[in-house]
Amino acid sequence: MSETELDDVETLADLADLARDSAQDDDSVLIFIEQEDSWFAIVRVDGEDDPRIFVSDGAAAARSSYGSVLTDELVDQAGESEFGDLDHLLDEDEEAEDQDDEDADARGGVPVGPLGDAHLLTEFGLAGDELLALSGEGAVPGDALEEIAEALGCGEVLEAVR
Repeated sequence: MSETELDDVETLADLADLARDSAQDDDSVLIFIEQEDSWFAIVRVDGEDDPRIFVSDGAAAARSSYGSVLTDELVDQAGESEFGDLDHLLDEDEEAEDQDDEDADARGGVPVGPLGDAHLLTEFGLAGDELLALSGEGAVPGDALEEIAEALGCGEVLEAVR
């Protein structure tokens, strides 16, 4: 694990290339991104496969220059099998769905709350429902990333690069 500067990252492809450059052999690379305790993201890059992305709060991330790189990709991919659909983010009540749709439209189509592939850490021992719980309402992104890193066995390394 190392700290990386994201100033030159303008696209998801740039971020994936940065991850691949830091990979040893064909190992998976996990990128943890946090912005001022308002949101966090995890990007997983496995070799030449498309990156898998999870964002704790899509709407908050969309307001950030590098966060919007991730949310734009997720919104473009919504409904496809890798990222799943966004139905879990909408209330079943029809009136609430209409309000959620209006709210998402006001944010450029990015919903409030978790967005992306919640199962990207499952084979590392962190189930999707656990990741969603760590990014739920009232969760502090920095604390959530700490818990995630601890669960993955790299908590001390995360603290060293903070």
